[in-house]
Amino acid sequence: MTDAYEKLEKSRKRITESIAQNIHLYGLPPSAGRQFGMMFFENRPLTLDDMSAELGMSKTSMSTSIRSLSEAKLVDRVWERGVRKDLYEVKDDWYQIFVDMFTVKWRRAVSLHTAAIRKSLAELKELKKADDITDELLALIETDIEKLLYIREYYDWLDRLIDAFEDQKIFDLVPRLEDEA
Repeated sequence: MTDAYEKLEKSRKRITESIAQNIHLYGLPPSAGRQFGMMFFENRPLTLDDMSAELGMSKTSMSTSIRSLSEAKLVDRVWERGVRKDLYEVKDDWYQIFVDMFTVKWRRAVSLHTAAIRKSLAELKELKKADDITDELLALIETDIEKLLYIREYYDWLDRLIDAFEDQKIFDLVPRLEDEA
């Protein structure tokens, strides 16, 4: 192996380890990050056997990671004529990868929170009508309602932000560098 090739490999390993250390942001373990990083530098789709041989990990481990990477929308299964085994490649649009990850996770969070807020607001409004309510309890209920209305406004804003990501309007506010050229 030449010195230049060794430097190339060192550079790739540095990036792959950086991906492995940050892949937790996508809810994935470092091993999936190493797999993703290795795949990123390949210029062709890979089989699980290819990945297993390259990383020295079991095919079962590769299969589990590739499923997680696929569910996170970081890789795609592709078809190639004459190849019977499943082939996978890294998605090439990292902006879209982030948009997909952000919108899926935050849309779920917004949905859960708004459902809880809606239910709690309804319960608190009913509680205000109770006959045995004290002034002290009424004050606490009113304060809680104000707080819930405030966080409902936040989740309404967050929902609009998610919409801006999904319909690509976020790139009007924060353009891709390639869009600015």
